[in-house]
Amino acid sequence: MNNFSVKERQVGNVTVLDIHGKLAGCGGSGTLRHAINHPLEQGRNQILLNLAKVPDIDSSCLGVLMSSLFDVNKKGGQLKIVHLSQHLTLISATKLLTVFDVYDDESVALKSFKSFPLEPKPNTSLSEDFVVLNPP
Repeated sequence: MNNFSVKERQVGNVTVLDIHGKLAGCGGSGTLRHAINHPLEQGRNQILLNLAKVPDIDSSCLGVLMSSLFDVNKKGGQLKIVHLSQHLTLISATKLLTVFDVYDDESVALKSFKSFPLEPKPNTSLSEDFVVLNPP
């Protein structure tokens, strides 16, 4: 059972995933993997993970982050992290700070992404909080 929630919002060409709660139990196709894959399936490959409200992360979720980084890069995109809590010692201890682009400020993180115009797919509208699929 997942102890966290993910809220998706769009800022320009970047999908921001606001994650709340302890990241634990991410093995398999859990919420975190689905949350990161959702924008990729919509053709949006610029993703920023906001970890401001994440007090801890376990190794299974760290594995999901690593495989997601590979998947996003393979699709020509970028996966970055903002507001990495000092309590997330597992990321620091495993030296993953050298693998991920990590920022303290969201506006700086957003400006660091490649500048591609956002072009929603047909029958898709973007809202501040999530993607709403319109019926055909």
